[in-house]
Amino acid sequence: MTKLEIPSVGQKTPVAPPEPTAHFFNRDLSWLDFNYRVLHEAMDGRNPLLERLKFLAIFASNNDEFFMKRMAGLKHQAQLRPTEVGIDGLTHRRQYELIRHRVAELLELQDQIWKTQIKPALRQHGILIQDANELSPAHQQKAAEYFRQYVYPVLTPLAVDPGHPFPFISNLSLSVGVLLSQPGQVDPLFARVKVPRLFSRWYQISNNGETIFIPLESLIESQLGLLFPGMRIHETCRFRVTRNAIVAQDAEDAEDLLEEVQEQLRARRFAETVRVEISANMSAEMRQYILDGLEVTGQELFEVPDPLGVSDLMQMAAVQRPDLKLPPWKPVCTPPLADLDANIFAIIRQGDVLVHHPYEGFSSSVERFILSAVDDPKVLAIKMTLYRTSGDSPFVAALARAAESGKQVAALVELKARFDEESNIQWAQALESAGVHVVYGMLGLKTHTKIALIVRQEDDGMRSYAHISTGNYNSRTAQLYTDLGLFTCREDICADIVDLFAYLTGRSLKSDYRKLLVAPVNMRKRFLDHIDREIQHAAAGRPARIIAKMNALEDVEIIDALYHASQAGVEIDLIVRGFCCLKPGVPGLSDRIRVCSIIGRFLEHSRMFWFQNGGKPEVFMGSADWMSRNLSHRVEAAVPVETPALTHRIEEILHIMLADQRQAWDLGPTGVWTQRQPTGESCQPGTHALLMELTEHRQHTSLAGK
Repeated sequence: MTKLEIPSVGQKTPVAPPEPTAHFFNRDLSWLDFNYRVLHEAMDGRNPLLERLKFLAIFASNNDEFFMKRMAGLKHQAQLRPTEVGIDGLTHRRQYELIRHRVAELLELQDQIWKTQIKPALRQHGILIQDANELSPAHQQKAAEYFRQYVYPVLTPLAVDPGHPFPFISNLSLSVGVLLSQPGQVDPLFARVKVPRLFSRWYQISNNGETIFIPLESLIESQLGLLFPGMRIHETCRFRVTRNAIVAQDAEDAEDLLEEVQEQLRARRFAETVRVEISANMSAEMRQYILDGLEVTGQELFEVPDPLGVSDLMQMAAVQRPDLKLPPWKPVCTPPLADLDANIFAIIRQGDVLVHHPYEGFSSSVERFILSAVDDPKVLAIKMTLYRTSGDSPFVAALARAAESGKQVAALVELKARFDEESNIQWAQALESAGVHVVYGMLGLKTHTKIALIVRQEDDGMRSYAHISTGNYNSRTAQLYTDLGLFTCREDICADIVDLFAYLTGRSLKSDYRKLLVAPVNMRKRFLDHIDREIQHAAAGRPARIIAKMNALEDVEIIDALYHASQAGVEIDLIVRGFCCLKPGVPGLSDRIRVCSIIGRFLEHSRMFWFQNGGKPEVFMGSADWMSRNLSHRVEAAVPVETPALTHRIEEILHIMLADQRQAWDLGPTGVWTQRQPTGESCQPGTHALLMELTEHRQHTSLAGK
């Protein structure tokens, strides 16, 4: 493999040779380019050191997920239909080859950044990463005492011999492999010691103002004599297994959905191995033990430098060194909700409220909305979707308490939320036992919409209150993901939410909604209609423009409609955080389409859609990306934002992103992403810093006006 030079800040993304006749980029290669942009943050010296370390860990975590979710399917396509050509012009075999090559390039770049930039910089700041054998004698003794007291009792070394088969290796588990023999024997045995997840990956020692981190696997290797007394150790190595996370779904009956998901979880534990990361300089004999034991070929072996499992560096990034981190951000309370003693339902009756997380608080808005409903004697019913929620979520206990107090409570728990299935099953069963009406998603559709409905008996009759969000009801991710939430008691929108819950829980066949765009019912058609309307405006000489922000863009029908709009004279700006299959700026195809991506402190998760409509803009926000799975195979909801002040806020957010010269990357017609560089007066702090400043200014202005 040729050596990669570490790119400088602002350098273009390396890219696979494009297929000149295809009108679409390859989804997976585009996703790998997104992960490159994440990795680029780790080498960007404008970021504080521990923030760069976080991005290195995020890149590695993303890479783990890519292997779990995509690589097995891509490999099978290449094997079963090698010459079949996709919409990107690549055969399945060529696609798989390019992806493997690109992954290898990125892993090499990750290693270079770690070894030549971040690790030396950490050392300069008194943060050292050392193997156990590099410690001073006093520190070695201290580490050995820690091992004997805490780690040794939980370890279970497993030897492989004719009476003991190769042990099962769980997904993403890190292991120490050992070749050893009894005195006088020639042929060595293989043994595996699992690095336990019960402890931090890094044993930490403080020393004269320095902080030393010792990998737990190194500590285990230094104490193998205690694990295998009297045995001769020939070789040790480290290896890490990644398994396929996608398993077949055969459920036929809604009554079997819970059992089916539980079976899928069991199947995933024993799913095929898609990657084995091994430490460098492993002997051929040790490699063969691992190949035979895991029943894989050499194609699944990836030789990577230590540390294996770079995502665990996130634990190290938590060290208390504020001088090496960004200043902490404390979300503020959005001005309409600033009076925490006021009745939140009375506030919403005065007008719709838009909240922008994490700039504005989740606890003072969303949690307050649900918890107020639980304790309010006037509230008769609470309905809520739970796609992903945190382990310390206040919502599960609150909904249970509401049901126990006699309120009608319904929760749609999406069991098929990838990697959260097990916890979602636990929440669902806990809610059921408390008397909550629990629906386990919908057969054949993943429920991805994020909505809540409160029904309240008031002096002038029954009134409903709704919350429609772009993000999950998750208190933790609300601190890291940018999302929008709309609170409203408008009758037309709330009536749609009532109908949508009937669709989710009662399987209604309703196909029309007053205001909401609902997938898979009417969302695709409504978006296509809005794009076509912009084409008609352009043809008539009226203002015509589309601005859309999302996580990913892949749907062929939507992309074709955008191409037609560009050719008709519609100006189009797309803000796409992740992968984008649309080719912008191609003469005669997409001249008027521009695509940018915002990467930085927060993960851009909100979805916003702005249509100029001849000078009378329409704005939507919701849970769906412009992907086939969202528009056709998930239940999603987008809501129009029609209050002028709130429409202006969304327009302000979009224009800040489009003008960003610090965090933005531009996509070119050949698939090359280029990071923008601030110059002269165009220099600004970047989207996230600017929105934090504007949020604080808005709060101060609001307080000053009282």
